[in-house]
Amino acid sequence: MSPTSETGHAGRRLVIVESPAKAKTIKGYLGPGYVVEASVGHIRDLPSGAAEVPEKYTGEVRRLGVDVEHDFQPIYVVNADKKAQVRKLKELLAESDELFLATDEDREGEAIAWHLQEVLKPKVPVHRMVFHEITKEAIRAAVANPRQLNKLMVDAQETRRILDRLYGYEVSPVLWKKVMRGLSAGRVQSVATRLVVERERERIAFRSAEYWDLTGTFGTGRTGDASDPSALNARLSAVDGRRIAQGRDFGPDGRLKSDQVLHLDEANAHALAAALQNASFAVRSVESKPYRRSPYAPFRTTTLQQEASRKLGFGAKSTMQVAQKLYENGFITYMRTDSTTLSGTAVSAARAQVTQLYGASYLPDKPRTYAGKVKNAQEAHEAIRPSGDRFRTPAETGLTGDQFRLYELIWKRTVASQMKDAVGNSVTVKIAGTSSDGRDAEFSASGKTITFHGFMKAYVEGADDPNAELDDRERRLPQVAEGDALTAEEITVDGHATKPPARYTEASLVKELEEREIGRPSTYASIIGTILDRGYVFKKGTALVPSFLSFAVVNLLETHFGRLVDYDFTARMEDDLDRIARGEAQSVPWLKRFYFGAGDGPEGVTDTATAAAAAGNGDGDHLGGLKELVTDLGAIDAREISSFPIGDGIMLRVGRYGPYVERGEKDAEGHQRADVPEDMAPDELTVEYAEELLAKPSGDFELGVDPQSGHQIVARDGRYGPYVTEVLPDGTPKTGKNAVKPRTASLFKSMSLDTVTLADALKLMSLPRVVGTDAEGVEITAQNGRYGPYLKKGTDSRSLTAEEQLFDITLDEALAIYAQPKQRGRAAAKPPLKELGTDPVSGSPVVVKDGRFGAYVTDGETNATLRTGDSVEEITPERGYELLAEKRAKGPAKKKTAKKVPAKKTTAKKAPAKKTAAAKKTAAKKTTTAAKKTAAKTATKKSSASSGTKTDE
Repeated sequence: MSPTSETGHAGRRLVIVESPAKAKTIKGYLGPGYVVEASVGHIRDLPSGAAEVPEKYTGEVRRLGVDVEHDFQPIYVVNADKKAQVRKLKELLAESDELFLATDEDREGEAIAWHLQEVLKPKVPVHRMVFHEITKEAIRAAVANPRQLNKLMVDAQETRRILDRLYGYEVSPVLWKKVMRGLSAGRVQSVATRLVVERERERIAFRSAEYWDLTGTFGTGRTGDASDPSALNARLSAVDGRRIAQGRDFGPDGRLKSDQVLHLDEANAHALAAALQNASFAVRSVESKPYRRSPYAPFRTTTLQQEASRKLGFGAKSTMQVAQKLYENGFITYMRTDSTTLSGTAVSAARAQVTQLYGASYLPDKPRTYAGKVKNAQEAHEAIRPSGDRFRTPAETGLTGDQFRLYELIWKRTVASQMKDAVGNSVTVKIAGTSSDGRDAEFSASGKTITFHGFMKAYVEGADDPNAELDDRERRLPQVAEGDALTAEEITVDGHATKPPARYTEASLVKELEEREIGRPSTYASIIGTILDRGYVFKKGTALVPSFLSFAVVNLLETHFGRLVDYDFTARMEDDLDRIARGEAQSVPWLKRFYFGAGDGPEGVTDTATAAAAAGNGDGDHLGGLKELVTDLGAIDAREISSFPIGDGIMLRVGRYGPYVERGEKDAEGHQRADVPEDMAPDELTVEYAEELLAKPSGDFELGVDPQSGHQIVARDGRYGPYVTEVLPDGTPKTGKNAVKPRTASLFKSMSLDTVTLADALKLMSLPRVVGTDAEGVEITAQNGRYGPYLKKGTDSRSLTAEEQLFDITLDEALAIYAQPKQRGRAAAKPPLKELGTDPVSGSPVVVKDGRFGAYVTDGETNATLRTGDSVEEITPERGYELLAEKRAKGPAKKKTAKKVPAKKTTAKKAPAKKTAAAKKTAAKKTTTAAKKTAAKTATKKSSASSGTKTDE
């Protein structure tokens, strides 16, 4: 079993994997003779700033970390936080006879293996060890059957990395200059943001339409049961052969798409219902068709993310974190894959469990195979499935919490993929009646019965639409035949309104990106994480809502970099990158065309790249590259790209300190301005709401003059809420030793700017108030703080129940409060703000509470603060479970421990010795080194390198 070195004897073998958890698992499978160590991800990458670039490089190379003038040669540096690990790996390699590079089997893993080989410079035989599951059999087979590094995969990863660096480092500074500091752009993150913004634009432009229809309850005259109901519910489908308009018949402008359908308004619907009250009804037709549903394909990365979002409430990032742990601990196969293929071993294991758990009647005669639907899928990989040649049932794993739930999902899906189809019948019944005014009204009812559930016994897929009917839902209709007379037991009139297109959820955005062939499945979780972290998108429940900031960013990119956020262009780039990975295209010519443009690149560039360069460029004669696009910034009007008309002369503007609405020009008569809540969904900012914001009091409210100081007292609305302050006379020093600070006090929650009085202000500014001293002479004060009124004695604070207590609480009352044990946590707990239900992981009730830092959800063990966009009123149980799941995935917060400071030793002073020439030289060298480090830090701060380009897609 154990391989031998080239010298013919079994020696020590160093196996390098990516994560410590994986190293621990694999070490247990390999045993003596193997040292398994982790690289802890990438050990080398493009520099994150100019300070990391070797001094021999100058100019653009220092800024970009890529030498664009010399075939886009990347400058790689060992990450500062990995230098110690690299030293350790070199020491272990020096004591080894063979090296096995056992990083992940995808392009990123192949690149990590190549970087390890480049940095470690091994002088012993090197093997590339690959596996897609961490089991004893798979690991030993991988050791026995190594391969060579795949340089094409490395080149493909390197091209992507360079492309994303150029994109991010060239476009992000434009956003800094024209929108706001700290923003970033990325090849796929910008397109993903555009998708979310475009959906919100559709919602803003949407005009709702009202339509009505009728629902009839028709009795058969028989006594029914569950298998044969006595009545059926049917909806009006046509009048005089003309179909009744439904929601799908209206456009986003609220108008009918076609005049061939009949639009019933409320009056006509009620009139028709009245005319049908005494009508005779009969079955016009019965149409029965066989129903068949095949099982869903095994999971790949994107379908796992989508289903975990629907069924478990996990975000894409949480799903991948939990899946990573399951993979590293040997429970599932590799979780970054775009393949739906199962190995023969996996098919046999799944079929065995079908027979064992459900019986032979549920097992198809032949194994099922699934064709990949993803373009350029790497079919050599397997789908995500339980590991091993015998699947462990969820109960056999010993897993708990989120890991158990995700494993169960994967296990069920895999087993179900090898089961028989579900079969049954679908029935459509048409019912006809004639109204009193002679109109022919046709009602329609649809039903479905499942005679053999097949794979649905194990698994049924969820739906993005919470109102959608799942596959296993049956709708039984009475057994009726054509011509049967029916009785109208009740006819009701139903009003409906069309709804705007639903916002993307994480699941539906992943699905949209994949269908448009933008990005790679393995990067979708990080892309969504990036646009959330950057503040381009926030969550409202499970919906992804674009911020006003993202509107400004997308507006700039669409107007001045249209090609870079064009969906087809981005998809074609993906095609070209895949062609490079297959060796069908070359990296350098493609990068030259992208960066310098058609006129500067050499011949031989692919047709796809040429077409991509032309896409959205505006003129076919000149195909400009990225460099040219970001050079001409004079045409970008920063105010214009951050301004959006609301209506009635009101503009929404995105400023440095957030969004605001404005009417009229600054400093002009009648100018109005008001801040917009940053967590407001853009489609909620109507003209009416903007008018409300503008009508709110703003600026200084003069309350009067303090009779004691003679200073003017004003009320203002500040960044942290309304407050009162005194206006100091001109010439009052504001800085330096003699600086005078104005007295300031926040308004109570019960107060408002337009009702606060001078007396209120003077009373507030009298705080903190000295209540008295205790027996030991310690002063007790009454103060108004961020979290309400409280008493303070030294470092001991006690909350007060009412704001007015600040002004009238006596010393005896204060001492009585301090005589009581201090209320902590649960003892002073407030009633929950909202109850959400039972958490599917812990089984404990989940509630929303009001905490020191705002509202949060808790199941009694885990607490998770509500995010921007979440509200107590609108939060759903699923969103609450998702927040708790994300918090659990991060693990418990690490407690900070105080560092012990060693006592200073008192030493006798020595007379300074004269410095030798060597000592002077050493000191000079240290000074030079320190100066260089300082300069490097300064250069890092000044570098225009974009933040967050590690996985810039």
